Amino acid sequence: MSIAVSTNGTVFLLSTESTSYAFGIDDRGLVRHLYWGRGIPSVDELELPQLTEVSTNDPVFQITPEEYPVHGGLRYKEYCLKAAFADGTRELVYQYCGYDMEQGEDWEELVLHLKDDHYEFFLDLRYKLYPQYDLMERSVEVRNQTADPVQIERIHSAQFHIPYENLTFSNVHGHWGAEQQRFVQKVSYGKIVIENRRGISSHNHNPYFVLDRDATETSGEVYFGALRLSGNFSGVVEQTAYGETLVQMGLNPHDCLLELQPGESFTAPAILCGYTDQGFETMSHNLHRFALEHIMRKGLRPVLYNSWEATEFHVNSRDQIRLAQKAAELGAELFVLDDGWFGERHSTENGLGDWYVNEGKFPNGLEELIDAVKEQGMMFGIWVEPEMVNPRARLYQDHPDWIYHYETRVSDTSRVQYVLNVTKPEVREFIYDMLDNLLTRYDIDYIKWDANRPISQTGPQRDIWYKHIQTIYEIVTELKKKHPDVLFEACASGGGRIDYGILGIFDDFWTSDNTDAYDRLYIQDAYSRIYPIKAMRAWVTDCPNFLSGRVIPLTFRYHSAMMGSLGVGCNILKFTPEEVELSQRMIGLYKEIRPIIQEGAFYRLENPSVNPYFLYQYLKEDQGVIFAFLPQSRVGHRGTTVRLRGLSEDAMYTLHTSKGDITKSGGYLMHHGLPLHLSGDYASAVVRFEKEP
Repeated sequence: MSIAVSTNGTVFLLSTESTSYAFGIDDRGLVRHLYWGRGIPSVDELELPQLTEVSTNDPVFQITPEEYPVHGGLRYKEYCLKAAFADGTRELVYQYCGYDMEQGEDWEELVLHLKDDHYEFFLDLRYKLYPQYDLMERSVEVRNQTADPVQIERIHSAQFHIPYENLTFSNVHGHWGAEQQRFVQKVSYGKIVIENRRGISSHNHNPYFVLDRDATETSGEVYFGALRLSGNFSGVVEQTAYGETLVQMGLNPHDCLLELQPGESFTAPAILCGYTDQGFETMSHNLHRFALEHIMRKGLRPVLYNSWEATEFHVNSRDQIRLAQKAAELGAELFVLDDGWFGERHSTENGLGDWYVNEGKFPNGLEELIDAVKEQGMMFGIWVEPEMVNPRARLYQDHPDWIYHYETRVSDTSRVQYVLNVTKPEVREFIYDMLDNLLTRYDIDYIKWDANRPISQTGPQRDIWYKHIQTIYEIVTELKKKHPDVLFEACASGGGRIDYGILGIFDDFWTSDNTDAYDRLYIQDAYSRIYPIKAMRAWVTDCPNFLSGRVIPLTFRYHSAMMGSLGVGCNILKFTPEEVELSQRMIGLYKEIRPIIQEGAFYRLENPSVNPYFLYQYLKEDQGVIFAFLPQSRVGHRGTTVRLRGLSEDAMYTLHTSKGDITKSGGYLMHHGLPLHLSGDYASAVVRFEKEP
């Protein structure tokens, strides 16, 4: 068993293969945190130290390291839960009531039961262990068994206690076209707050935390957690005056109020969390393995061609068929028809909501294109934006009350569109039926689900921010039950929905609208720290790049995009014979190494050179791939040394380089390394290797 309880029943020890997490119940009935770190062998070694009041300004409730602090009493610290009862009481006083345990095939769960000492209001603290991944999921469930509604003004999923000061915090910042920009900062006194208030999770910050003690890729203590939520979240990191660092994360209390009716319950989104003393690499590997084996759909992701950049809104059957034929010639396995195929959709100003095939663009129906795609041996995908509607669309004219708005205010438009109130039963039904009909009538294999503006004017209901994304989860989950072979891509105006909440419900992330191959190296590097490579969609697009204006060689663009699930978005009808041949070679190479890329272990390698080499490695069983990029040779023409990781010391490996095959031991490749020299700007290389029998 991975969950142990002390002989007196007051201390709990939760252990994975390498780590332990412990808490106990003190004489006041408070759940006190005791430990989080490397494994401890016995629960009976742990003790609950007696806490005494330091002063009247430092009462016991303030200094107690509570597992799940609530609002009320002599607490002036960050709290996870604040509730308001019908009689006006706005504080909680909980008591411990016992626990339950449950065990699955590769998980164990402990549920700690707490109850308010006056009201029939219950809290369940949930701890779900995945021992082989060194991971744990934490969440909280609240239940209202009173005779009146209870308002939940704040609910964070968990609090974490880290017994150190002066830690380093890392996350990402950004905006549209510049998502996933990693930043690090020292934690000192005061609070670090990360959040999103737009109704989507990740354009600005991402719902996770990473705290480390001078860690590197391969060494040092790292504490981390990722929230399974795609909507408004908040996270707070605080170095306290009592020698520890606290982290909370959960629903953003901004403009949020949940009302629990009598008999209702609410379970906060879980946080997937862990600890390692072996650096960021182990953190990433544990999360990636768990995602691949426990969350994501099995099977390799296809090479995709998307027609957006070639045609934009100027869509017609003839041109799309020509593109499909050329895409098949290059080696694409999935053809995706993007925006512009429906309604009066000729620009951003009309069409959204009118989900019928435009007869002027497709006089023989959508079947003509789909049949042509299938004849080429490819799957067919299509773009939709179901949560939105244009003001000029027939749907809005018929149902102006279906959008988020206030009757006394001018309705907000952004990108010439409103946001549909998907929490209305009739709107939810419309979206589900529209997509179900689309998937039933047509032979569609892939849905690119976009969402191109944030939510606003949510109306008097202050639970919309959460209920909106929950409804999206429900719709897609139901569709996948009825159409189990269809893949869904989460595209929220680029990288707006990248999180563990949507992963598994959707199959791919559109990582960013920024397709510049150089910018993508930074975006993909930051992404890889938390999220699995298999879900990372990356495209080769035309130059000059529409966003950066850069002109980058096609080889570099392919290599950059091959680091995830490869896609092509160029106007391939304009390709020269040389570009066609290069594309065929690159796509052919990708298909050969795809299992390693999508399902192997990912390594961010050290670059010892003064030149800005980006070095990455993938390893699956006995096969591996190295990616090397040199965007610009700044200091002479110095090379670098690639030191591999994860190999067997005594085994021999053969590397297939541009200069011929090289066979070296795993020890040599990991410690001495492979000399590598790239020259010029935007130089890149891919090196395959395998273990000798």
